[in-house]
Amino acid sequence: MKTILLVEDNETIRKGLDYLFMQNSFLLLMAENLEKARVMIKTKKYDLIILDVTLTDGDGFEFLKEYQDFIHVPVIFLTAKDLEDDIVKGLELGAVDYIVKPFRNRELILRINNALKFSREDKKIINIKDVEINLANMQIRRNNEEISLTALEYKIFLVLIENANRIVTREAILEKIYNESGNYVNDNTLTVYIKRIRKKLGIDEIIKTIKGIGYMVEF
Repeated sequence: MKTILLVEDNETIRKGLDYLFMQNSFLLLMAENLEKARVMIKTKKYDLIILDVTLTDGDGFEFLKEYQDFIHVPVIFLTAKDLEDDIVKGLELGAVDYIVKPFRNRELILRINNALKFSREDKKIINIKDVEINLANMQIRRNNEEISLTALEYKIFLVLIENANRIVTREAILEKIYNESGNYVNDNTLTVYIKRIRKKLGIDEIIKTIKGIGYMVEF
């Protein structure tokens, strides 16, 4: 049974999700504020964290930023803040998803299951459609034929693979490439690289364009 930590100050939502998650075979542990959440993430291991943004004792964005190096599980923001800038900020901080209240129960469960599907720590070979990515030896194959990506193309594709089932902003991709390899790629050039990767993979829809925000690889 997967264990989920919910950081939410609304008692009605906490009670509703407790029942919903029990029906879907999740163990839900709850913190009504950030003070309690800080204690709970240090004393127990979770498979996923659901985090509100506006809490009685602080800001969920700042909380994730503070504990970014400590939290090694998917984080989903569940919040009433629906501005595009807030959504982009949450995703740039590393959240796997951003869900705006009010939400639909079935959609929430689906998104949680999607977030739990991928964990690089326990999965060295990933299959998306008929493309196989071997993370151990950095090989990509389709229909038993090796696909040759340049080092930079592979790094871009790997950023998307590591963040499967979530939107990765163009800014996040560019920053990751620069920080890890020192390669400077501008926004226009990134578009060209994505087109090249799609062409080499032979399946355009593996990398989805999220208009105005970035890209997503979806399992």
